[in-house]
Amino acid sequence: MSKRKDEDKGKDQDKEKGKKNTSLRLDPKTLKALKIAAAEEGVSIQHIVEKLVIDYLNKRKK
Repeated sequence: MSKRKDEDKGKDQDKEKGKKNTSLRLDPKTLKALKIAAAEEGVSIQHIVEKLVIDYLNKRKK
């Protein structure tokens, strides 16, 4: 499957889950480190950021 079709499929899956898009500005060094960490862990940047946000929000509730 082409990269474009994979991207379109991913967008369709996100819509099915009811997810919304947002933008995030990071320092170039931070973004590079995040990309490396995601690659090393075999996960997406989206996955890491979403987990961090959920963890942060859960801690705020306590």
